[in-house]
Amino acid sequence: MEIKENKKSWKSGRILVTRSSLPPLEEYVDEIRDLWESHWITNMGAKHEELREALRAYLGAEHLELFTNGHMAIELSLQAMELPEGSEVITTPFTFASTTHAIVRNGLQPVFCDIDPETFVLDPAGIDALITDRTAAILPVHVYGNLCDVDAIGQIAQKYGLKVIYDAAHAFGEEYRGHQIGEFGDASCFSFHATKVYNTIEGGAVAYRDESFGRLLYRLKNFGIRDAETVDGIGANAKMNEFCAAMGLCNLRHLPEKLKSRKEAAERYRERLEGVPGLRLLKPKDGLKQNYAYFPVVFNEKEFGATRNDVFAALDRAGIGARKYFYPLTSSYTCYQGRFDPGQTPVALHISKRVLTLPLYADMDPRDIDRICSVVLSCGTERKTHG
Repeated sequence: MEIKENKKSWKSGRILVTRSSLPPLEEYVDEIRDLWESHWITNMGAKHEELREALRAYLGAEHLELFTNGHMAIELSLQAMELPEGSEVITTPFTFASTTHAIVRNGLQPVFCDIDPETFVLDPAGIDALITDRTAAILPVHVYGNLCDVDAIGQIAQKYGLKVIYDAAHAFGEEYRGHQIGEFGDASCFSFHATKVYNTIEGGAVAYRDESFGRLLYRLKNFGIRDAETVDGIGANAKMNEFCAAMGLCNLRHLPEKLKSRKEAAERYRERLEGVPGLRLLKPKDGLKQNYAYFPVVFNEKEFGATRNDVFAALDRAGIGARKYFYPLTSSYTCYQGRFDPGQTPVALHISKRVLTLPLYADMDPRDIDRICSVVLSCGTERKTHG
């Protein structure tokens, strides 16, 4: 049923919240052609190794490992850090399910820190008060492509001897004050899911510094195998296949033009929505070269005249898909019922109930953006007129 509904949405001309970037079909066919010669389609073949090196250079990473998806990149990175069981990991609830689940599935305890009200990323000012003798790591998230305060977090981590693993799923293609995104923390984890700025259909990567960590990370993604006759660890199967790697090679070639297109779309949104009473747009971090991954808008009902949910429903009626992203907070999930108190992160809770991400992707028709903005603005106008 889900596949049929998605297909119907695509055929009906509905504007989806995102759309996967794809290279020309002929280019991808040419890229995978030699796989029919080698018959080597998984287990770290030639495409995998070529992409790994290309991404290592692009991300400014000392070392890099590829994964089948972004979630396994985070989960196995935490495991490879060899944190004591039951240790606390300071993180944010304003994120996708994967971040929190990866901590819990490792037998670790997430400790939620609130977010900055302007940038929506983890607020380092709240970290110190959360550190205990059980704290082992910090797992911040670069949200919507807005970079965390990597300098402040790095200083805190050094002061207390903590590991820092960044969830960088939203930050691919960015630079900060001359530094590439793969340079920060002990590890930075990336998602190359089809919905991301850069995709390998499904995939992920970890940029890291320590070679011993990398050796363990590699074994964990490959069943714990040390060599042909020795399996001395309990690992998973998290290897990227050659078809995904081939897509990654193609999409990497086209990334500059795709980022330029996304920038143009984001700027058009800003032209229409910046300065509208009751609408708050994301404030990018100074010194950040953005990737324009998402376009979030926070709605103030009293000033704008309509709630986030009103706007979401109006867009849906108009055939436009938006997303309440991130709602609910991960600390509010049913699976964690009674375990965490969302009220302890009031800023994140407030934003989660008011934020909506509008459709944004490469090669977006400017007329679609204008249509989306018209629907959004009409919600406030109608409520003010008839309210």
